[in-house]
Amino acid sequence: MRRLYILFVLFLPSVAFAQTPLSLEDCIVIAKEHNKRISAADFQMQSAKYERRATFANFLPTLSAEGLGVYSTAKGEFGVEGGLLPVVGADGMPTGAEAYFPGINLDYEIGWLYGAGVKLQQPIFMGGKVIAGYKMGRIGEAIALQNRRLTETEVIVETARAYANVVQAAEMQQVAASYHTLLSELMRSVEKAYERGVKSRNDVLKVEVKLDESRLNLRRSENAIRLATMNLCHYIGRPLTDTIEVNGELPSVNYSFALSTDISARPEVQMLAHKSELMHQKSNMARAELMPQIGLVGQYGYLNGVKFGGEKLLDDWNFAAGVQVSIPIFNLGAHSRYRSAKMQYQQTKVEEEATLELLTLEATQAANKLDESALEYSLAERGVASAAENLRVSGRQYEAGVETLSDYLEAQALWQQANQTLVEARINHFLRWIEYRKAIGAIEL
Repeated sequence: MRRLYILFVLFLPSVAFAQTPLSLEDCIVIAKEHNKRISAADFQMQSAKYERRATFANFLPTLSAEGLGVYSTAKGEFGVEGGLLPVVGADGMPTGAEAYFPGINLDYEIGWLYGAGVKLQQPIFMGGKVIAGYKMGRIGEAIALQNRRLTETEVIVETARAYANVVQAAEMQQVAASYHTLLSELMRSVEKAYERGVKSRNDVLKVEVKLDESRLNLRRSENAIRLATMNLCHYIGRPLTDTIEVNGELPSVNYSFALSTDISARPEVQMLAHKSELMHQKSNMARAELMPQIGLVGQYGYLNGVKFGGEKLLDDWNFAAGVQVSIPIFNLGAHSRYRSAKMQYQQTKVEEEATLELLTLEATQAANKLDESALEYSLAERGVASAAENLRVSGRQYEAGVETLSDYLEAQALWQQANQTLVEARINHFLRWIEYRKAIGAIEL
């Protein structure tokens, strides 16, 4: 394939972006580096990664430090009157003797009550909530990965389309320039013939009209290049006033296999499957609220306070451990949330089936368009060969005087149209190839 060097120069001053012409692969790499949607997808992946780690942490015990500080003015006394009390024998029967009991009179005062300790909690069974939460975290990370892949695919397709538009505009300008050269040479020939009295003034005017149309086409092609290059600058993250140069090469589209409509590799399909599983785990988490929950609790700490009879009642380190069990008996809200989650899961499954059908139709349509574009490209190549031969024969007949000027001008116009059709068919075939690869989830450039 011949290399097309396209130089885009705006009237505003700018600095050249690259010294060597950019290829399609270069543009895609630059577009990925500067695309904000890809950056956002990367942040989403990092967020999902930390969310998954957070859900895994629910399997592990939690360790916390606790402190207590309370001041109370509550105080009082505890007393027992003294007197004679019967004496009881070893057999539990009164002996008939009596003993004097002096009585008790104790004061208590709360004052400051403070303590500190370490608490360890380990979930044993949470009704499936911890497992469901961890699975949701993993699914969320997988969805973020597929979303990043989908975003990258869209950027590749958009950049490839913008690049192809630049190539098409440049090749259209080449066709317009070649056609203008043919007309200019014909104009010089007709003017000389008119000066010798061989051609009429009307013949000169016919060629002038075609030349004016050719100049208009050249201007349009220049404007098309400018706009197409600005659009490419937009997609690769460069200022629109930058001067860039591309080599105009497109990857060859060669395939010798039956076009497939298998969409299992598409990121959208993967995301649908993950979303369905996510809703299933959401229903499991809602059901966990209706299940018993069991956990182990252990605490070691120090407690100080409460004076009793002038002495501190609490002033020591202690350890406590136990099992915490919670059994829901009546929770209407939990029942309603569980049923809602189940309905959402069923809704997601139905939407997944409908979307898969649409994606299959899209892949089938893309395959059909690619197949048709290949035929159009082949017909356009034969059309150019036919138009070139027709132009050659028409030119010889015109020079021999056996063909009119109008017929020769028409042959030139047909040649130009055939070449424009070929350019459009080649670019269209490449774009249909890109769209087909996207439709089956196999973008590889």
